[in-house]
Amino acid sequence: MNWDSLDISILGPAFVAGLLVLATHVPLGREVLRRGIIFLDLAIAQIAGLGVIIAYSFGWEAGGWQIQAIAMSAALAGAAFLYWCEKCWVEVQEAIIGCVFVLAACAGILALSANPHGGEALKQLLAGQILWVSYEQLIPVLAVTVLVLAAWFGLGNKRHPLMFYGLFALAVTSSVQVVGVYLVFASLIIPALAVRRLSSNGLIYGFMTGAIGYGVGLCLSALMDWPSGATIVWLLAMSGILSMSLTVRLVKSVE
Repeated sequence: MNWDSLDISILGPAFVAGLLVLATHVPLGREVLRRGIIFLDLAIAQIAGLGVIIAYSFGWEAGGWQIQAIAMSAALAGAAFLYWCEKCWVEVQEAIIGCVFVLAACAGILALSANPHGGEALKQLLAGQILWVSYEQLIPVLAVTVLVLAAWFGLGNKRHPLMFYGLFALAVTSSVQVVGVYLVFASLIIPALAVRRLSSNGLIYGFMTGAIGYGVGLCLSALMDWPSGATIVWLLAMSGILSMSLTVRLVKSVE
């Protein structure tokens, strides 16, 4: 265990990245649970990741506007398709979402098959590289976060289902390139699942649940030299279990 590894210049931007991801994913995650489309974020994240892989195949630089444009366009197209599926085949929507995820994942593997560094690129897409993020890289993420939250809470009950899919695609696309597919899913579902019984303060407790998972997970991964993405996913789960047990007691005490 190396205490010198707790470097705020590295862990600070990573923790801020986690907070930005949670800011949009906690409210969207609660909506995902309400709609019963649990794997929507995995499918959209994988489609956005496929856009990134395609952009890489053209030799464009990571973080460049071309990659952002292709990833965003792919995610929005995928969201529009899944919204159409919700209208036409709602009874099998979850199955269609699963198929879209698998197809996008396999398309990414095929696209990387000729790349000698394809395995490493795929690993980064799935597990992310949160420890290497900088404050400068978080400026676009912050802009997307503000836009999504303003639209989501500003419209309230006037939100159209298509707007949910569009905002979801924007949030996931900005997040997946920072934290990876696994953390996007965990950030969306685990805090929302942990506080699903709460109504009025659910967003606050959900955000706190996620923040504890990210904070402890980052510190533990640095101390033990463990992969950061996988460690944070597990700590999010542990934080979620603790939060769920506390919210159950809280709800029972109120009843």
